[in-house]
Amino acid sequence: MTENLTKKTFLEKVFNFEENKEWKFEGDKPALIDFYADWCGPCKMLAPVLETLSEEYEGKVDIYKIDTEAEQELSAAFGIRSIPSMLFCPVEGEPQMANGALPKADLERIIAEVLKVSK
Repeated sequence: MTENLTKKTFLEKVFNFEENKEWKFEGDKPALIDFYADWCGPCKMLAPVLETLSEEYEGKVDIYKIDTEAEQELSAAFGIRSIPSMLFCPVEGEPQMANGALPKADLERIIAEVLKVSK
């Protein structure tokens, strides 16, 4: 299951940008964060793909969603200008952003390369 994040849960589970200037990942396993909006067509196409990935990578990768309309401060903090945008957060190292409703195969490749997780 994908989980929706608010600013409060984002600070706890991903990155507390109010306390840390440098990136410091708070999670215990890699995460994929989908910045979306309900009115966004490509976001709607991506949602079932992310649900499938959350099942296939269960226990290995956390998949979160952030509603850019409800959480404008989070969107601004990451400079989100187009949606869907996905933030890939490895446990070690810097996060990487990918834009657009990418096909499942591309997402799996990024999960393997950036998050260092295979099925």
